Amino acid sequence: MQITTFNPMILSSHSEDIIKLFEELGFERRHTVENVDNKDITSVRMKDPNGFYLDVAQIHTEKDMTTMRMNVRDFDEAYAFLKDHGFKNATGEDHAVVSEHAKSCLMFSASGFSIQLTQHIRKEDK
Repeated sequence: MQITTFNPMILSSHSEDIIKLFEELGFERRHTVENVDNKDITSVRMKDPNGFYLDVAQIHTEKDMTTMRMNVRDFDEAYAFLKDHGFKNATGEDHAVVSEHAKSCLMFSASGFSIQLTQHIRKEDK
């Protein structure tokens, strides 16, 4: 399994406040994806001058959550690996969010540790 990036991801109903804080720390917005999975979720990718990445997603729950985003070359391979190690899809089924640019899902281990598994769909993959 090839991991291409590994960085924190914050899921919050107060994402703009969190983004502002990280902008004050030198992070810049790289790109924004709106209405993820048709659920009114907005995700913002940020990067600082040293090359550190952070993702912040606007969600609609009372409780904030911090997870780890793991980008991989082969989603299906990584998904099977995580399932074999006891991780379960947050939806309770084998559902992934698929867009023109990425395939992803949130996975939880038995201990509650979570990973946002993502494969970016590159032009040569199409």
